[in-house]
Amino acid sequence: MTAPREAAARPLPSALSPRGARTTRRGLLGGAGAVAGTLLLAACGADTSNRYSSGDSGYVSGDGVAVEIAPADRGEPLEIVGTTYDQEEFSSAQHHGEVLVLNVWYASCPPCRKEAPNLQAIYEEYQDQGVSFIGVNVRDSAGPARAFEETFGISYPSMPDTDAEIMYALRGQVAPNAVPSTLVIDREGRVAARISGAADPSTLRAMIDAVVAE
Repeated sequence: MTAPREAAARPLPSALSPRGARTTRRGLLGGAGAVAGTLLLAACGADTSNRYSSGDSGYVSGDGVAVEIAPADRGEPLEIVGTTYDQEEFSSAQHHGEVLVLNVWYASCPPCRKEAPNLQAIYEEYQDQGVSFIGVNVRDSAGPARAFEETFGISYPSMPDTDAEIMYALRGQVAPNAVPSTLVIDREGRVAARISGAADPSTLRAMIDAVVAE
């Protein structure tokens, strides 16, 4: 189905920025959390949850909203950079030509713990189809993050974002207080679909399938 056209998007800046700007960015993210969440849902297209409704298998849990964006209505490519907990450099630009799934999480978040086994299973299913996964952890140091990954068998990488640099780059795509959130990013680096709240596996698979088929 074709989602309504979104408001015109401007290029998103790199997550790298002068250290002096961090306080301002954190303030913007924290102070505008509730407003940004409202604007995000108003501006980002239509709720397509019903598309996946087939009994419990298509249910988007909690207050989560599932949104798809038609190719013609997608914004500029995201520019996301960071360093994983394993000290590997990550750049979203290096994944152009692939489908990228980005999940925002932290270890003590109950819906993050609920969705983690499903995310790992989906990662394993799709990694041979040109689909990569990256996590963005908004709260934890390496110890709690790695304990979470070990508990749930997570094998794809995550990046810490305690300074909110990556979340700043995701502004307009993920509300500051929307954890967990999951983005499906197309081969050009543009957001093609999003889930706010715990990702229902049937919904996420359908979204990935649609973007892989493009």
